[in-house]
Amino acid sequence: MKALVKTELGFGNLEIQEKQEPVVGDGQVKIEVKYAGVCGSDIHTYEGHYKVKVPVTLGHEFSGVVVDIGEGVTEFKIGDRVTSETTFYVCGTCEYCKNGDYNLCNYRKGLGTQQDGGFAKYLIARKQSVHHLPEHVDDRSAAMTEPLACTHHAVDKTEINEGDLVVVIGPGPIGLFTAQVAKSRGARIIIAGLSNDQIRLKKAEELGIDYAVNIQEQDLKELVNKLTDSYGADVVFECSGAVQAANQALDLLKKKGQYGQVGIFPHSEVSFDLEKIIQKEIRVVGSRSQKSADWEPSLELMNSGRVNAQSLVTHEYPITQWEQAYQAIKSGEAIKVLLTPVE
Repeated sequence: MKALVKTELGFGNLEIQEKQEPVVGDGQVKIEVKYAGVCGSDIHTYEGHYKVKVPVTLGHEFSGVVVDIGEGVTEFKIGDRVTSETTFYVCGTCEYCKNGDYNLCNYRKGLGTQQDGGFAKYLIARKQSVHHLPEHVDDRSAAMTEPLACTHHAVDKTEINEGDLVVVIGPGPIGLFTAQVAKSRGARIIIAGLSNDQIRLKKAEELGIDYAVNIQEQDLKELVNKLTDSYGADVVFECSGAVQAANQALDLLKKKGQYGQVGIFPHSEVSFDLEKIIQKEIRVVGSRSQKSADWEPSLELMNSGRVNAQSLVTHEYPITQWEQAYQAIKSGEAIKVLLTPVE
């Protein structure tokens, strides 16, 4: 089968290779991929900013159909529509594993990073990570369960009350999902971006987000102050991974407000205004990936229509057209890109 493989670290080094079709093992499920989403971390990996275990087939957001099951698997049958968490292996004995925080296990191996992922015709997942798709979740939407679960994880780390003002900085797929999840909790939402984010800001309006702001044309802080009697936002989620945006977020928050870092910075060391955190008693929380507890609620958000995932898909390409997919994302033309396997 053909697979899109990161062959070496550094910029590029992403090739279509002919690989052997994987064989299911005990406690495993073999999935035929229908759609696989391109994540920001896939872009970082392609550009050499994010390390994976090479060589590896990329792709950790996907939907598919069960085509084989291993010994000891009774929860799934051939023909089931499914998606899977990225977790392929965890130690199972550390305190994080025992608490269900698999995303924090030091020995965790993930699909598309340390284990072959979804940019291929087939992949193998561990049965504990596989989830049935609800009736009203189509295959395209299901391929975005993982990024939705990441945003559910981030929102769950904050306390959002009915009527709170939540600001989401960065209107990419993660920002648009974060905005929808936070809105499902009863919050008023501002999503902010730049002039080259017009397509994404327009999509936010279509999704029913309360305010979509181009900060190069509108004063974001002025709007926040107007909506809060100058107190500031209750919660800000930084979803762009831009240092300037992170410091702007601290400025927008009220005293005792909550700051959630969701976006990944290109470099690990950033200049951060700790003085504002101290003086305003801001609660800062990081959010790494997702865990099992985020998946069923995320699927239900799509199944019930409270989150519209399919509307984010603007481009689809076969895995052999990676370069076109990459350019569509980098140009700002695309919101969410899905890849499809090839024979």
